[in-house]
Amino acid sequence: MDNETVILEQYLSAKMLKHSRQRKAILDVFLAIDRHLTAEEIYRLARRRCATVGVATVYRTMKMLAEAGLCRELKFDDGATRYEHLHGHRHHDHLVCTKCGRLVEVVDPAIERLQLRLAQRHGFKTERHRMEIYGLCRDCRR
Repeated sequence: MDNETVILEQYLSAKMLKHSRQRKAILDVFLAIDRHLTAEEIYRLARRRCATVGVATVYRTMKMLAEAGLCRELKFDDGATRYEHLHGHRHHDHLVCTKCGRLVEVVDPAIERLQLRLAQRHGFKTERHRMEIYGLCRDCRR
């Protein structure tokens, strides 16, 4: 059994929620694809594994996965909510193409250090942060 499944099972037990095939199918589909997915995309993929998965179950399960620390909701300017893996993934920021919607995950240690220095300079103890840069990707600029 993988770590994420154990984490979900512990979360469900702690909240006295039931373990279901639908929730397991949703988790498996989400973990199998390493990109930012909408609930609708997860729903379509999960239905292939478990025909009884409903769209409301996907939304509830993704909310539970976020509460359990397995994923994070991302809301970009296009209005769609996407989910990204958290467990076992290091922090990163995003470049977002305003034309095609392409998302690029980026990490820059110098920017991370600068953000911490800025917070310290202003008396903030950083809990979390998110940086998104919007513009046109290379393909859309052509």
